[in-house]
Amino acid sequence: MRRVVVTGLGLVTPLGLGVRRTWTRLIEGQCGVVSIKDRSPGFGLLPSQVAALVPTGEKKDGMWNVKEHLSPGDERRMARFAQYAMVASEEALHDANWLPKKDEDLEVTGVYMGSGIGSLDDVYDTTLAYEKGGYRKVSPLFVPRLLINLAAGHVSMRYGFKGPNHAATTACTTGAHSIGDASRLIQFGDADVMLAGGAESCIHPLAISGFARARSLSTERNDRPTEASRPFDRDRDGFVIGEGAGVVVLEELEHAKKRGAKIYAEVAGYGLSSDAYHMTAPREDGQGPRLAMKHALRHSGLKPSAVDYINAHATSTPLGDAAENRAIKELLLGQEGKNKASEINVSSTKGAIGHLLGAAGSVEAIFSVLAIHHNVLPPTLNLDSPGDPPEDFDCNYIAKAAQQKEVSVALSNSFGFGGTNASLCFRRM
Repeated sequence: MRRVVVTGLGLVTPLGLGVRRTWTRLIEGQCGVVSIKDRSPGFGLLPSQVAALVPTGEKKDGMWNVKEHLSPGDERRMARFAQYAMVASEEALHDANWLPKKDEDLEVTGVYMGSGIGSLDDVYDTTLAYEKGGYRKVSPLFVPRLLINLAAGHVSMRYGFKGPNHAATTACTTGAHSIGDASRLIQFGDADVMLAGGAESCIHPLAISGFARARSLSTERNDRPTEASRPFDRDRDGFVIGEGAGVVVLEELEHAKKRGAKIYAEVAGYGLSSDAYHMTAPREDGQGPRLAMKHALRHSGLKPSAVDYINAHATSTPLGDAAENRAIKELLLGQEGKNKASEINVSSTKGAIGHLLGAAGSVEAIFSVLAIHHNVLPPTLNLDSPGDPPEDFDCNYIAKAAQQKEVSVALSNSFGFGGTNASLCFRRM
C-alpha cells in the first residue's frame, strides 16, 4: 500500500488567517469566541448569543477582508464557505511548494473539500427574495453558490487540477472524512497529490435557532463569551458555533521525497464507524468513537500505548464529552495501552475556536500535525474542574496552558449528527 504524508497546511479560523497566526494564538491560550448579540437584530433574540467568528480587518494583520483575497467576480460566484476554502487552499499549496503547470502533474493532483451545511445565508435570502418577487428575483448563481462540492470545484478550476474532484458532507465529521478519504485515493493510485479539508460559514440566526432548539448550544455565558466553550469541564452546557476552513496537502511519500518536499507527518491510519443509535445524541458508552479510534490504530499498525496525544472532538456538551472520554480511556488503558489515565494526553481546541462544524475535523487535524511538528500539546481552555463525575475525568486534559511533550503519534477525532465517526492517526516520519 502506498504511504501518504502531509506536506502543506492552510488555515482560516476564529484566531485569524494563516497557520502561524492561528497556532501561535492557540498555544498562547487566546480565544476567538465573541458576542454576536449586536451583530444583527435577529441574534439578540436567541438563547445563544456567542459564536467563534473569523475576525475581519486588514490582511496584513491576519484578518479577513474578502476584497484583499478574491477578485469581485470570485467573490460574487463563491459562497463564504467556499471563499474560506480557497484562501486556506492557497496557503496550503504555497506551504507545500506545489503549484504545478505540467499536464502530467495536474492530472495526478486532486481536490477533496467538504462542508457540513454550506451557504445557509443564500438559502434564507433567496427564499425571502422569491416570496417577494418570484422567479426573476432568484440569482443564476444561487444553485452554484449553494452546492457543497463547489468549494472543491472552484479550487480545481483556479489551479487546473485534473485529478479527483470530490466533496464530503457528513455533518461535523466532514473535515476528517475529507482528509481520510483523500488519503485513500492516493493509497489506491487515483492521485499522487490531494488538497483536502473542510470549510464552514453558517453563523446565521436560522442555524443558531435550529441548534438551540436541539439543545446543543451554550446559553449560560452570553455575557462572558470567551468562557462559553469549556470542553470536559463540569459546568459545560453546550457548544459554541464557529466558522473557518482547514486544508492540507496530502502526497504520496515517494512523490514527496523525489521533489524534496517538507514533510510534517504521515497519515498512518484512518478509522470510521457509526453509533447506529440516534440522530443527534451520542451513545453514552462511547462505542462508536472507540471503534473509530481502534480502526485508525489498526490501519496504522500501532498499539494504544503508542499514542502520545489525542485532539478530541469534545465540543463542550455534557453527553458528548463524557462519551468520548469514556471511549478514550477504554481504548488507551489496559494490556496494550497506558498504565494509568494520567498518562493519556488529550485536549479539545474547541475551547479556543468553538465548533467549526464541517471544518472542525480538518482544522483539528492540522493542530494534531502541528503538535507532532512542534512537540507541543495545545490547551483545553476554560477547564476549571473536569467532570462530571470528576472521578471519571482523570486524564491529562492539558488544562488552560500548553505543555511541552515529545509527540510521535497523534489521533484526531471527529463525530457528527447521524452517529458518524472518524479518527485520523498521524505519525512522525
